[in-house]
Amino acid sequence: MTQHWRDRIGRFGIWRGYGQIGPDFAAEAEELGFGAVWLGGSPGAELATVDGLLEATTSIVIATGVVNMWQSDPHEVARSFARIEAAHPGRFLLGVGAGHREATRQYARPYETLAGYVDVLLDAGVPGDAMVLAALGPRMLRLAAERTAGAHPYLVTTAYTALAREILGSEPLLATEHKAVIETDPQAARVIARSRVRTPYLGLVNYTSNLRRLGWTEADLADGGSDALVDALVAHGDPAHVAEQLTEHLVAGADHVCIQLLGAPDFDPLDGFRRLAPALAR
Repeated sequence: MTQHWRDRIGRFGIWRGYGQIGPDFAAEAEELGFGAVWLGGSPGAELATVDGLLEATTSIVIATGVVNMWQSDPHEVARSFARIEAAHPGRFLLGVGAGHREATRQYARPYETLAGYVDVLLDAGVPGDAMVLAALGPRMLRLAAERTAGAHPYLVTTAYTALAREILGSEPLLATEHKAVIETDPQAARVIARSRVRTPYLGLVNYTSNLRRLGWTEADLADGGSDALVDALVAHGDPAHVAEQLTEHLVAGADHVCIQLLGAPDFDPLDGFRRLAPALAR
């Protein structure tokens, strides 16, 4: 089934907040050649958004990035999965994860809790190969490899992707999120990128701990991130250069890159993806 997802989602997809994606957006993403739309944030257990996006398209995969185990009852998630799968077989990939300590009052023992959450989903009829886990640390990556189709890491560098592939092994799916700014002025691009990296991510311990494991220093993590860190986390330049940077994740071992385009407040993300798509195709 992992090969099914590789064939379905291709090399590049779009990551965007689930409240920011409507049927027209998904339909154009499909026309532009993207293989998946990842619904960022924490979509509710009813997964109501997914049906409309699948109905508006014919082949693109809709994936969650991710359903939060603390907020969504797994039995309701399983019922939602069954409804969607019956209507659109093989086009929905369920991403689940543990969320963030800072945002969840009951946050404790995330590994054991997520493993138990996956057990409930499996027992309720969700196939393991129809799920991916939001995984950063080695234990979560191994859980993703053993129990699901693979991993969907967020806010990572290409060095992380290479390490994750080594831990996962060759078979599991590795769908890596990466941010990008289509802007040829490096300083202007970093202003946009740093504002997104600083808040909220450099205030969340799971991300900062992962970056420290990769060798980034306290100085790199301070003041919104060093230029080197920001550049490693957010591709920027003209479309061709951004495409080259995103492709580095594929070279490092990712199967698929979930692209999150950033911009100024008046930025039109679809226009950005229209500019980027031809460069990715090359």
